[in-house]
Amino acid sequence: MKKVSIVVPVYNEESTIQEILTRASKAITIGLDKEIIVVDDGSSDKTVSKIKNLKIKKLTLLKHMKNKGKGSALRTALKRASGDIILVQDADLEYSPKEYPKLLKPILKGAGKVVYGSRELSGKNTHSSIFFHAGGRLVTFLTNLLYGSSLTDESTGYKVFDAKFLKSLPLKCRRFEFCPEVTALTLKKGEKIIEVPISYSARHKEDGKKIKAMDGIEAIWTLLKIRFKNT
Repeated sequence: MKKVSIVVPVYNEESTIQEILTRASKAITIGLDKEIIVVDDGSSDKTVSKIKNLKIKKLTLLKHMKNKGKGSALRTALKRASGDIILVQDADLEYSPKEYPKLLKPILKGAGKVVYGSRELSGKNTHSSIFFHAGGRLVTFLTNLLYGSSLTDESTGYKVFDAKFLKSLPLKCRRFEFCPEVTALTLKKGEKIIEVPISYSARHKEDGKKIKAMDGIEAIWTLLKIRFKNT
């Protein structure tokens, strides 16, 4: 039986971590074996104790002693993930594990090695602000321009990969540049990214949303750097 590794980077999410991990553990994964790898990225609140209080089978908790960033947490998770498929799950409640069957299906059918859940394809989702939405659209536009792709939502939090393919990529990300880095490396290798429509429940800055304007600038720089690097 094939296995899916659900990797969850988390930093100061004491109010949502138990709910999202419970939902992930109960989510349908189309007959796959399942493991959950959580990396606490130096949380200073009660996130770790909240995780330890959960009774979830096949959940592994890894910890960074200090905050290093989402990209670093994901790279730590990949070293421990033993599944045939890697599914990235954010620790807030913006993305719903009920979408797992839809996200996993293309890879299980052999249609491709990379699947993104697009918030734009559903046509029904709201966004936390015009600023965040515009920033995401800009990064998506530049991705398509630079790499000849036709993505609708490059910065989506739901990204799913064939594990061997993902682990073959020379990821160096530390912060939120994981998304543009993995997208750029995937497209530069000539691998198609399949998109499926997903639901999305946006949260706002006052609710704990952490991404900032500088992260958008870093995303653009990452796309440019990889596109014109001679490799």
